[in-house]
Formats: sequence, structure tokens, C-alpha cells
Amino acid sequence: MSGDTCLATTTLCPAAGPKPRACSFKGGSLGNKYVRLNVGGSLYYTTVQVLTRHDTMLKAMFSGRMEVLTDKEGWILIDRCGKHFGTILNYLRDDTIALPKHRQEIKELMAEAKYYLIQGLVDMCQAALQDKKDLYEPVCSIPIITSPKEEERLIESSMKPVVKLLYNRSNNKYSYTSNSDDNLLKNIELFDKLSLRFNGRVLFIKDVIGDEICCWSFYGQGRKLAEVCCTSIVYATEKKQTKVEFPEARIYEETLNVLLYETPRVPDNSLLEATSRSRSQASHSEDDEGFELRDRVRRIHVKRYSTYDDRQLGH
Repeated sequence: MSGDTCLATTTLCPAAGPKPRACSFKGGSLGNKYVRLNVGGSLYYTTVQVLTRHDTMLKAMFSGRMEVLTDKEGWILIDRCGKHFGTILNYLRDDTIALPKHRQEIKELMAEAKYYLIQGLVDMCQAALQDKKDLYEPVCSIPIITSPKEEERLIESSMKPVVKLLYNRSNNKYSYTSNSDDNLLKNIELFDKLSLRFNGRVLFIKDVIGDEICCWSFYGQGRKLAEVCCTSIVYATEKKQTKVEFPEARIYEETLNVLLYETPRVPDNSLLEATSRSRSQASHSEDDEGFELRDRVRRIHVKRYSTYDDRQLGH
């Protein structure tokens, strides 16, 4: 076993006992023997050689220049958080470490390095924080579905309402009407605008592998609430054609409706009932109101297809 290896780390619960005593640590005679450290309740074994390799506060503590506190069992007490002390020991051994990935943990490590006066580690942390600051983090991130299983997991695990746009122009087996390409682009542009506006409240996802040409789906609390299919088959005099529509008002309406299903997971029943009653008479009984609420949720699942040909007569 190497003399500069940290053997174990654990957490102690505070217990009643004699007060720790202060003394000067005579490390010159210990050489590579282990010393026992209690850093904020986390226990470490290391050697005086490691602790005195660099000109730091730890070297001052374990070379006799500063008094140290010990308990009745001989553990040397350091009144600091022990979360990052193992990383500090690794830096003292190797002069380099793998820094944590998250900014907050790097900041915590830098604070400990400043306390122990380990300037080299402080410089590493500052450089890493500056690099992370220069990295651009997108405000709005939209996942693209790669499989039905992934879609299911995204929707079930999301604490937000979900709006999904499925578009796949290659799914068509007929020719498109003259306005279809423009309307498909308008649907995509509206999706992008909504995702920027509501990205903190709604999870927006894209699906480019589904079976539809252009279809919006709206989810709340893991279940589908509504679907807006934007495609239909129109019958011209010569042949069938596929028509893509842009029901902008309907899409806005359903997007606002899913906001009722924001966290907490249970929707605001009073708000749901209020939106349902707007389509019913005030004289209905409570049973009738409950039926209309269920009927509303059922009806917005229905796809609405158009068989209207937008071409002018004679063309």
C-alpha cells in the first residue's frame, strides 16, 4: 500500500465527549507514516509527506508552525467541509486533477483551495470557470425523437405539458396542392415561435420519422389531450391530391389549453370547469357539468379532415 494513498472516507455523527485539545504537530519524525484527519466529519488517512509537499496552510499545520486540534482518539480535526478534501489530497500528490463538470462544484473546490492556500489549484479552477463562462448555453433546446420508445419516455417523464410537431413531407403518395408547401413551412415556423415563447413552461419536441405529413399533438400529465392533423386528401377532377393546411388559431388554442396542466401534476379543476362551462348553460346540474367536462376532453381528440379543394374552378 502506497504511503500517500487516501484509504477511506466516512461521515461522523456528532457525539458528546471531551473537548479537543490543541497541540503543535511534530511531523519531522513521522516521515511516511499515516496521519488521521477528520475534516468536517469526513475521515481521511494520508501521510505527512503529502501534506507538506507544497507551501500551503496544510504544510504549516503539519510542520509544527501552527497548532492543530486533536480528539481523544488522535484524529486531527479540521473545521472545514470534507466534500472536496479528497480532491485536494489528489492535487497535492499529483499536481493535477480532473475537475468536476458542474460550475457550482468547481466554485466549492476553489473556495477550499483558497482556504488551504493552494494557489495552483485555485488557478486551475479559475481557468475552468472562465472556459465554462465562454461556452454558449442555448436558452431553448428542442429534442428530436429518434424512436417511439424515446417519445414515450420523454412524455411520461416530463413535469411540463408537451407539444409535439410531426412533419414528414416524404410520407405523401399523391402530389401536393399549390399552397401545401407554404402551409407546411408556416406550421414549422409557428412551432419555432411557440417554443421560444413558452420554452420555460412547455416541453416542445419534434418528430420527423412518424407516419403523418403534418400533425400537432398536445399532452398533459403524460396523456394526449388533443391532436390537430393538418393534412387531408382533396378530390380534383383528374386525380387525388394531398393538402396541407395551417389552422393557426386552433394550434394557439390547444397550446394555451395545455398550460392548464403545468406543475403541480393535478390540474386546476376550477379552471377546467370554467372553460367547460363556457360552452354549456348555467342552469345545468353538477352531473351535467361533469359529463360536459369529460365530453370536451373526448371531442378534442377527434381529427378534423378537410375535403375542400383550394384551387379555383376551371384550373
